[in-house]
Amino acid sequence: MGKRILITNDDGIEADGLRRLALAAKVFGEVWIVAPDGQRSAASHSITLHQPMDVRPVSYPVEGVKAYKCSGTPADCVRVGVLSIMPTKPDVVLSGINKGYNTASDIQYSATAGAAFEAVFQGIHGMALSEGFGECIEVSEAFLGEILAELIEKRADEGCIWNVNFPDCTLSECKGILKDCRVSRGTFYRDSYDVIEELPQGGVRLMVHGRYNEDAEEGTDFAAVVNGYVSIGQVNNIGW
Repeated sequence: MGKRILITNDDGIEADGLRRLALAAKVFGEVWIVAPDGQRSAASHSITLHQPMDVRPVSYPVEGVKAYKCSGTPADCVRVGVLSIMPTKPDVVLSGINKGYNTASDIQYSATAGAAFEAVFQGIHGMALSEGFGECIEVSEAFLGEILAELIEKRADEGCIWNVNFPDCTLSECKGILKDCRVSRGTFYRDSYDVIEELPQGGVRLMVHGRYNEDAEEGTDFAAVVNGYVSIGQVNNIGW
C-alpha cells in the first residue's frame, strides 16, 4: 500500500523544485501539496496566529496531485494540510526542494526545515530537501528517487528530521553521498547590514548583505556540499 505524502516548500507553489519533488514522490503513494502562494524563505518555524489565512485549490502540472496554495508560512501549510485539508493524516511530510542550501547554522532560519519540524510536532515523519542556487539540477535529478525510497521508509530519531542537501555541481563532479554522520555547524553567509536610506529623526533603512563563505569545518553538512557530496543527516528540534 502506498504512502500518504504531504509536500510543501518555502519558494512558493510555482517553484520548479516543488514540481520535481511531487513528480518523484508520486512513485511512493498519494501526493497532496499545500504550499505558500509566494516566497517565504527564512520564515523559520513561524505560524500565523493573529490574522486569517486564505487557502485555494490550484490546478497543478503533475497528474494526480491535489494541490492548494496558502497565504501563510510553510509551517502553516503543514498545519493546514494535516489538520484541515487532508482527509487522513499523512505518513510523511516532504519540504522542498529548496533553492539554496539548508546546512550549518542557517538551518535555524530555514522555513524549509521549519515545515519539516512542524510535521514532527504533529507526530509525522518529516524531511527537508535543498539544493544550490545554480541552474544545474543533475545531482538532485539523479539521486532524488533513490534517497526518497530509503528515507520515506526510515523515520528519523525522535524529535528529528532528515535534512538532505544536493551539491551545486554537475553529476560528473559529484563525489557521492555522505550519510548520518553530518553535523550542522558554521554558516554559508556572513551577514552585515547596509544603510540604504537615511530616515527622518536619525533613523536609517537597512538591507541585509550576505557575504558567501565556503570556510567549512570537516565532518559537517556544510563541508559535504562544498566538496561536491550529497549530504544526508538528522537535525534535532530544539523542543527535544
